[in-house]
Amino acid sequence: MPAISLTSVLFGLLILLLVVLAWLIWRRRRQLPEARLRRNCSGLLSQILIPTGKDGEEAEIHLEYALLCSRGIVVLNLKHIRGNVFGSDTMQEWAVLTGKSRFGFPNPQDGLYDRVAAVTALLPDGIPVHGYIAFGRQALFTKGVPSHVVMFDELITELEKEAAQEIPQTYISAWEQLRNAARSAI
Repeated sequence: MPAISLTSVLFGLLILLLVVLAWLIWRRRRQLPEARLRRNCSGLLSQILIPTGKDGEEAEIHLEYALLCSRGIVVLNLKHIRGNVFGSDTMQEWAVLTGKSRFGFPNPQDGLYDRVAAVTALLPDGIPVHGYIAFGRQALFTKGVPSHVVMFDELITELEKEAAQEIPQTYISAWEQLRNAARSAI
């Protein structure tokens, strides 16, 4: 039986390490929010600008994500925040407590309402447009969850359940209108 050289063993370990590393990278990329959204909706637009349609102006508004799913068109903003989040529908500024530090950020609902209104204005009457602000699992709402706020993992679970439902042709046509009006923000 031939002896195994140290070089062969090291080469084998290097190959094994590269395979494990490639698998970890693949697994991590599958967990990225956009990949998870793409797997669970029929259409996804990300980082786009659409016209606001206000008073004949040529103004545009940024959408982080727009989704086509069986519930209609979904406008989604993601918040990557860690800590205890304190916010309500009436608060101008929401607060985040993380250990000994505290910071605030503007209530994201106003911007969401503007985005939903801009999408609604582009589409035919009767097409449902929903807006959500999704927080990751690192955010905790210990004093209640404001309107239009969802946890990202829970939204994905809902979208997974809805994925088998047929999407009405009117939603698909409206989606095409949105796609045609959108331009990349990047």
